[in-house]
Amino acid sequence: MAEAFAHIASELVELATTLHSRGLLQGTSGNLSAVVNDQPLQVAITPSGADKGQLSVSNILSIDENCGVLNQAQGKPSDESPLHIAVIKARGAGAVVHTHSVWATILSDLHFHEGGLTITGYEMLKGLRDVQTHEHRERIPILENSQIMTTLARDVGEILEREPDAHAFLLRRHGLYTWGRDLNEAKRHVEILEFLFETVGRASGGFK
Repeated sequence: MAEAFAHIASELVELATTLHSRGLLQGTSGNLSAVVNDQPLQVAITPSGADKGQLSVSNILSIDENCGVLNQAQGKPSDESPLHIAVIKARGAGAVVHTHSVWATILSDLHFHEGGLTITGYEMLKGLRDVQTHEHRERIPILENSQIMTTLARDVGEILEREPDAHAFLLRRHGLYTWGRDLNEAKRHVEILEFLFETVGRASGGFK
């Protein structure tokens, strides 16, 4: 188990560094997690308040399904750990990535009162799991942001139950949450969705 955790921790650091370099995890924003063990649930997750461009394997925490810390890493788990657990349970995800991009932040506010953002007609949609055509309609739910994580985690579980085909959700004026069977798939979903957010934002004519 220790070897598996070390491998996943290394992958989290590598992905965090990559996303930071692309402007998706600026400052201390965002968080990443990956499942180490299913039963009992053990999740590797980035620490709260850390610069994602300067992480090391020793910074990665191990938590259980109640967000209790299982290892001796310094720092505390992300405050949004309950959201990661909610996604893992609702989707059977192997990894969850939360980014803070300009386009996700803008669109999450503009489309909040519609309850979500629908994207269709773009070839890049085929990069999402099980999507076979550009004619696919991807609806990305948008939730109101909150600092009460237990309530927000409950809301996440409910919205994912109501929207079983969604590959992601947005928090208003906050950012993107997406997931995958593993970190590679979660990374691909981040890349696809962030590309589409910028495309939709620019195509709206309101941004240059």
